[in-house]
Amino acid sequence: MRLLLDTHTFLWWVSDWEKIAEPAREAIADPKNEVFVSAVSGWEIGIKKARGRLEAPDNLAAIVEEKRFEHLPLTFAHAERAASLPPRHRDPFDRMLIAQAQAEGLTLVTRDSRIPLYDVVTMPA
Repeated sequence: MRLLLDTHTFLWWVSDWEKIAEPAREAIADPKNEVFVSAVSGWEIGIKKARGRLEAPDNLAAIVEEKRFEHLPLTFAHAERAASLPPRHRDPFDRMLIAQAQAEGLTLVTRDSRIPLYDVVTMPA
């Protein structure tokens, strides 16, 4: 299975993994699965930290590697796909994650109830 962690799922895995539903925790921990963290999540976390809306570690790229996750860069094709999504979700970060999951054939691990409104495979976090 190829998983893409929503930003909140990634942060929970780093600091409070028990918040994640057990089936998702098992899937993330399974070494047979590929687990991706998007550059979009790094961007979202950085913006929210700068505005004082979130506390998170500074070394997120190193944490992705430490947890043996894969970095998922943002591409122009991802951006174009996100721009063409119907307006069911206003959050630009989530729209980018949806586009990346669609483009790369990934299952998006999320607790956001609006994301499944799109044509994207999800797993409840």
